[in-house]
Amino acid sequence: MDLSRQHLALADELAEALRRVLAHGRFVLGPEVEAFEEEFARYAGRRFGIGVGSGTEALHVALLACGVGPGDEVVTVSHTAVATVAAVELTGARPVLVDVDAETCSLDPVLVERALSPRTKAIVPVHLYGAPAEMSPILELARRRGLRVVEDCAQAHGAVYDGRRVGSLGDMGCFSFYPTKNLGALGDGGMITTNDAELAERARLLRQYGWRERYVSVVRGLNSRLDEIQAAVLRVKLRHLDAWNARRRALAARYLAALRETNLQTVRVPERGDPVFHLFVVRTERREAFRTHLEERGIGTMIHYPVPVHQQDAYLDLGYGPGALPASEAAARTVVSLPLYPEMTDEEVGAVATAVAAWGRA
Repeated sequence: MDLSRQHLALADELAEALRRVLAHGRFVLGPEVEAFEEEFARYAGRRFGIGVGSGTEALHVALLACGVGPGDEVVTVSHTAVATVAAVELTGARPVLVDVDAETCSLDPVLVERALSPRTKAIVPVHLYGAPAEMSPILELARRRGLRVVEDCAQAHGAVYDGRRVGSLGDMGCFSFYPTKNLGALGDGGMITTNDAELAERARLLRQYGWRERYVSVVRGLNSRLDEIQAAVLRVKLRHLDAWNARRRALAARYLAALRETNLQTVRVPERGDPVFHLFVVRTERREAFRTHLEERGIGTMIHYPVPVHQQDAYLDLGYGPGALPASEAAARTVVSLPLYPEMTDEEVGAVATAVAAWGRA
């Protein structure tokens, strides 16, 4: 991924945004953050947006706002970026990890219900690779059991499920603006979206020491604030997000066409989902041979993610042994991410597609 291509194309717009911040001289929680919160919330289909320091902190603050704390349990997946689970542990709650659906690689709703206990407080579905999770059964289960749903939307800005954008389906949606995301800052940043005024107020208090007025804490909070410069940059980029996502879909269509004659598998998208292809992921049991085949043709790949959270050294004490989550372990063994970002040229995409098709014919 070459981020410089995007930034060069937006150079004048970004320079003007930075000049605006330097001129007004407010660098933390100022007018750019306020404007971006409103604009992004509107984009996501929510009433409120709360800017925070990162996607991990968005999850952390959102869970705290939902009342999650020590002694509680939060159900989520193991096949995800470790940030999802780290955010749960930051609240003091215990992450309860369930397996993914073998075809979609996202939270299996059937297994969620089996994992619930009297201590369960929330469910965190992950919209992985830019595709929405299967939300309807998760939301129905949460309503029936009185649980909060906090969406991890870090990879899915603009993705749609059943006619609604992700981040507008659960109680709260959490986004990352890490530079490589579909909507990326020039550093870290995050956003929480919600329709619940009380949850929004709690999140605002929590992100800045519990202050309702400066230097007076009404609750115990923390420091997780979106910078003005990042907000100004993100306001520029938000205007282009739908066009970038459309380009991602077009590039993905070319890859899908190339895959038809191969034995490579793709990750299935739920029928009611419209993905934005943050990543284009294929699966093969011959992963290293496939990666070598592409590398020899000058094509880089990555693995998202090579070790499920429950098998990482830092999380072995959660108590999940080998084979406990077989679909997650199979995904970690077989997934490969191909190059895909909006600024790729048609020639570059064609070269990847040709190399992938050649693998299938080998």
